[in-house]
Amino acid sequence: MAAHPDAPLRALIFDVDGTLAETERDGHRVAFNRAFAELGLDWHWDEALYGRLLEVTGGKERMLHYWRGVDAAAAAAPDAAALVAEAHRRKTRHYVELVDAGTVALRPGVRRLLEQAREAGLRLAIATTTTPDNVHALLRAALGEAAEGLFECIGAGDIVPRKKPDPGIYLWVLEQLGLPPGACLAFEDSPAGLRAARAAGLRTVVTPGVYTAAEAFDEAWALLDSLGERGQPARGCVAGQPWSGVADPDTLQRWLTQEMSAARG
Repeated sequence: MAAHPDAPLRALIFDVDGTLAETERDGHRVAFNRAFAELGLDWHWDEALYGRLLEVTGGKERMLHYWRGVDAAAAAAPDAAALVAEAHRRKTRHYVELVDAGTVALRPGVRRLLEQAREAGLRLAIATTTTPDNVHALLRAALGEAAEGLFECIGAGDIVPRKKPDPGIYLWVLEQLGLPPGACLAFEDSPAGLRAARAAGLRTVVTPGVYTAAEAFDEAWALLDSLGERGQPARGCVAGQPWSGVADPDTLQRWLTQEMSAARG
């Protein structure tokens, strides 16, 4: 059944890496290492190192940050930007191949919520710092060829000049949707993503992943271990209160309605 036009919640905006799927450890990290090997670079990012590097958002930015740490002079050379761009191009190709091979799966509750949201008349969008090719590959592999039709707006890659935690990508998506932040919920998994969404004025549901489970998310509107499935409920807190269940459109609408009612007194 479609959502009532006066319902407070009108759209859901999703991050991709770590939020829709656990892409980082066994997807992007492996793809980076394969690209480095192809180019003859003596770089190798193990799981622990990659976790630290995730504090830098954006693949090209992450490589340059690492390079400056191991060889600042080479990273400042005139041809450094071209090498980073080529490594990133190859890394994207390897990532797409990994995703197409079924290496990366959606997190619990993601497919269900996307399908239910569309059935309920909620609009869907993506706001991510990863490249469009990565987004399209994941959606196609995980949801089928018609997957991209689920999303009215896909904000990805370099469509804005600064990466998260800058709010630019969320502000761009809100502009495309023509909606105020109060009518939308953001879904994130990282501190940088949460800061970006909050700076854009968005209430944010955080589902920490492998690399962010130990992080603090004090500004999250809801902090859950997943979105939940029937027989596999999510656990966490919403607006500071313990909660367990399945995050479906009716539940999300109820949370927002209750908050608005409480604010009006």
